[in-house]
Amino acid sequence: MTATPTSTDYDVIVIGSGMGGMTTATALSRLNHRVLLLEQAQAIGGLTHAFSRNGFSWDVGLHYCGTFGHDQPAGRILDWLSGGTIEFHSIGTVYDVLHFPDAFEIAVARPAEAYKMELKDQFPANAAEIDAYFEAVAAGEEAARLASAERSMPEPFRSAHRWWNKKKIQRWCGRTTAEVIADLISDPKLAGVLSAQWGTYGGGPKEGSFGVHATVIGHYLDGAGYPVGGATAIAEGLVPVIESAGGSARACTTVSAILVEGGKAVGVQTRSDEIFTAPKIVSAIGAGETVRRLLPPAIREQEWAREIASFKPSVCHFQVYLGFEGDIAKHGATRSNHWFYESWDTSSAVWTAADGSPIQMMFVSFPSLKDPEHDPGPSVKHTGEMMVLADWSCVAGFAGGGAKERPEEWAAFKRDIEDRIMAYFTSKFPALAPLIVHHELGTPLATAAFTGHEKGGFYGIETTPRRMLSEALNARTPLPGLFLTGQDVMVPGIAGTLWGGMLGAAAVDPRVYQKFS
Repeated sequence: MTATPTSTDYDVIVIGSGMGGMTTATALSRLNHRVLLLEQAQAIGGLTHAFSRNGFSWDVGLHYCGTFGHDQPAGRILDWLSGGTIEFHSIGTVYDVLHFPDAFEIAVARPAEAYKMELKDQFPANAAEIDAYFEAVAAGEEAARLASAERSMPEPFRSAHRWWNKKKIQRWCGRTTAEVIADLISDPKLAGVLSAQWGTYGGGPKEGSFGVHATVIGHYLDGAGYPVGGATAIAEGLVPVIESAGGSARACTTVSAILVEGGKAVGVQTRSDEIFTAPKIVSAIGAGETVRRLLPPAIREQEWAREIASFKPSVCHFQVYLGFEGDIAKHGATRSNHWFYESWDTSSAVWTAADGSPIQMMFVSFPSLKDPEHDPGPSVKHTGEMMVLADWSCVAGFAGGGAKERPEEWAAFKRDIEDRIMAYFTSKFPALAPLIVHHELGTPLATAAFTGHEKGGFYGIETTPRRMLSEALNARTPLPGLFLTGQDVMVPGIAGTLWGGMLGAAAVDPRVYQKFS
């Protein structure tokens, strides 16, 4: 380094303020570390932030979460982090409704036994297979926890842990969701139902690890909740803890490089040429983004870094934000979410949007009905969100400055996409459509710009068996002083990223492990 550091007053620097970065920073602050949390966007929170238009507010990346009750593991962790200031409100007994061709519907409800009974009522000839599937989910969830936990362990404990649990991890994390379900389920329609919620973690049945599937689906089996006050309540509850320990959370601060001296990570440099130093640097912006964008060329060429850089990004998406005026609950809106499929083959749901190809899947959520603090006001304002999982090829031609170079073409493309998504929504909720007074499209390009994730992959890197078995995706990297945290060291989703954040913090300070029980 040739420049004088802007600050050396911190014990730890955390890059990225999404759920993983905030969790790591807050956990370390609870143990009296002074933490500097840096965020490139205008607000702290990553995909837990919200935005407003015309009196409506929407969360951009949080739709519902499991296991955040005060008596549940993730809820207890969040209570410790926030001092009990963050509250999750149950969505209700039914948290998802799955819709398939031929007007087939099935409610996904808590507790797990209720969902089992619903499945057995719909598929009475497959009762034993349904029981076997739920047993596999429990085993897969345990295997994924084992695979993830070792990522913050130092050697030789990590190697011993992997050797002892290798068969279990390989069996459940080393196979895809489709492979495991095919071994257990004989009815293709039942197989479609059991794989339908893969959009909650971004790994299609034919590519995604069953360990990821089991972890995410398993954490919903006791029900789902939504943060009281919306997703921004998370940052509002965590940032004061960081600041009260002598740390700081800074938005609008883009880190351009991790500084390395004497073979150790010693600080960061920002795009505005500020330099901050600390003995521990934690990146929460994604493993791939960390390696490709922030590390010096010599480090990027190391074997562990090359492996991380080789992972593909997860799926991207289009999202339409809806503003309603009127009593939407009387016209078909529910607190539970809706998954619509046009085929029983859920792996074919990713939209290419090319040549007028029809939408094959849509996720619909009504967040204002989930938040007990939402005040609809005299005009009865409510919100909705629609998400369509997509392939990056949809927007690849507009990436790298193409949208700015061809603004009229880009605007026409967006209008077409939004019109098609709106038409699909109207076909599913005809009584709600007349109440829409605002709609706004979010694109994969916007996600890529906001998160910095390659190709708009909002779930980080691929959720494949290769990712789950990787020995490179460790919270403790081979570069002394550098740590990774968040969803890439655990699994995607708000709860998965919370646990990934705790693993990242534990790699920095093992005392964090005491809070896992």
